[in-house]
Formats: sequence, C-alpha cells, structure tokens
Amino acid sequence: MSRNTRINVLLLLVVVALAVLPLALGLGDDEKEPFAGADAQAETAITELDPDYEPWFSPLYEPPSGEIESALFAVQAAIGAGVLAYYFGLRRGRRQGEERALARRDAEVPRHAEVPEDAGAPRGGAAAGAEHESGV
Repeated sequence: MSRNTRINVLLLLVVVALAVLPLALGLGDDEKEPFAGADAQAETAITELDPDYEPWFSPLYEPPSGEIESALFAVQAAIGAGVLAYYFGLRRGRRQGEERALARRDAEVPRHAEVPEDAGAPRGGAAAGAEHESGV
C-alpha cells in the first residue's frame, strides 16, 4: 500500500471516529435538542446571563422550520465542498499538465552530443594560446 493510500485511509478512519464516537458515547443525550446549532446555544447562554438583553441584529431570512434550516445549511456545505474540490482539481490538473509538458520537451530535446576528448583544450594547442597572451 502506498504512502498516500495509508494517509487517506487514516484520515477516513479519523473522520468516521469523529462522527460515530459522540453518538456511541451518548454525548448530548441530556439536552432537549442535542444537535442544536451554536447560534441557539449562544442565545440561550446570553439570556441566562442577562435576561434584559435585546439583540441588536436579526437574520435577513429566518427559515420556517429547523428541517429547512438544516437543508439550507447542507446545500451551503455542498456548494463549499464543490468549490474546494474544483480548486484542488484545477491545481492538480495544472500540475499534471506542466509535468507532461516538461516530459514532452525533454523527449524532444536531443541528449548532449558526444563531446570529443580534446574539446576542452584551446584550439591551436598551447603555442597558439601563448602567442595570443603575449600579443604577438
């Protein structure tokens, strides 16, 4: 199994554990609404601390029921997941395209031609180099 496959399996197990453990351990059973949102819990906590508190802002749209609110939240999450998946897919596709272009370019460029053994020596031998340096 490759390293990436092991990491993906491990992440999947962590996600499943995070979803199943609270349900299996019965966390939230003592609450009237165990899956209430953070907004409702914050409103309850503020009302307990200061009964005279009046909110200074109200939502633009209040869904008629909790089920519709949950459905809208699920749609919002699906759109966000789609945007993220598109972004990561686009990045991966670009990276793969660049790798293919580099591989194609490397295949088209001929390898270094065989260099003769005396290619590094100055032309005309040592005498020609000495004449050039002396200015003669």
